[in-house]
Amino acid sequence: MDLRELTKAEEEIMQVMWDLEKAFVKNVIEKLPEPKPAYNTVSTIIRILEQKGFIDHVAYGKTYEYFPIVSRDEYRKFASKKLMSSYFGGSLKQMVSFFVNEEQIDIKEADEIMRMMEGMKK
Repeated sequence: MDLRELTKAEEEIMQVMWDLEKAFVKNVIEKLPEPKPAYNTVSTIIRILEQKGFIDHVAYGKTYEYFPIVSRDEYRKFASKKLMSSYFGGSLKQMVSFFVNEEQIDIKEADEIMRMMEGMKK
């Protein structure tokens, strides 16, 4: 399945869906920050996510319970690859270097990253 990039609003809804695992529209709205969007707005975004293949539903009469069919990790991998190719010329080294310089990683985090990289060599 080919993933597509999410808009900011779609990603916000997906973050809630991943946390809840299954939900009705009203449950999603409850988890969104103030000011709460209108019911119809959230319902429309959920239907768009369903068309994009991120969410599916179970019908209970006229009421739908939605659940994610794309995992957070699947989308994280997609978004990371897109970020790397769009802004860092496909270079993981350039991307990591950027985050190291911009985020000013502390020594403990740097040590953890080094251990992870050493583990990859084995």
